[in-house]
Amino acid sequence: MYRHQRYFYDLTRKYYLLGRDRLISQMAVKPGENILEIGCGTGRNLIILAKKHPPANFFGLDASAEMLKTAQGKIEARGLQNITLKTALADDFTFDKTFELPEKFDACFFSYAVSIIPPWKESLENALENLKPGKTLYIVDFYDQADLPRWFRKMLTGWLKQFHVKYPQDLIPFLEDLEKQGLGKLKITPLYRRYSLLAEFQKAE
Repeated sequence: MYRHQRYFYDLTRKYYLLGRDRLISQMAVKPGENILEIGCGTGRNLIILAKKHPPANFFGLDASAEMLKTAQGKIEARGLQNITLKTALADDFTFDKTFELPEKFDACFFSYAVSIIPPWKESLENALENLKPGKTLYIVDFYDQADLPRWFRKMLTGWLKQFHVKYPQDLIPFLEDLEKQGLGKLKITPLYRRYSLLAEFQKAE
C-alpha cells in the first residue's frame, strides 16, 4: 500500500494526524540519549526531533521498506547525521540485535502506529522491554471521538477503514492493566475533544 502512498503521505496526513507536534514538544530529550520511534513511516517526526535536539540520537523502525526509502531520502537531503533507520517489525525488534546498541532506549514512541499494527499489544510490551527503567513510552493516536458529533465519528471511522486503521477500544484498559501489574505509571491526555489521545507510560524503576 505504501509503495505509492509514500510520495504524498506527509501532505495528506498532516490534516488529521492531530497531536503529533504536542507529543514532540512534551518529550524532554537530553544530549546523548537514544530515542526510538516505532512505525516511523516517512520520518517526519524523527526529522523534527533530530533538528530540535542535535546532540541526541534518533532511531526509527518500520515494517515498510518503501516508506523508509522516502524517510532516508528526506534525512539525507537535510544533512542529518543523528538518525538511524531499520526495517523491522514492532513486536520483534531489540535494541542490541536490531540497532547494535549497548543499552536500552531512553524513550520510545508510537505516533499513529498502534491503530495500524495488528499485534499492537505485543508491540507495546516489546517497546517496554527495550526501554530503560524509569523512562517513558509515548503513544499518540486516535481516540473514541466521544465529544465530537456522531456524524463526524461515523465519517472518520469509514475513512480510516479504507486504510485498515482502527482505534483499539481496549488500548487504555490494556495500559491500565500494565499499571496495575506494577510495570509503570500511566497518564492519559485526551486531545481535540477526544479526537486523539496522548498516553505516557513511565516504566517502573
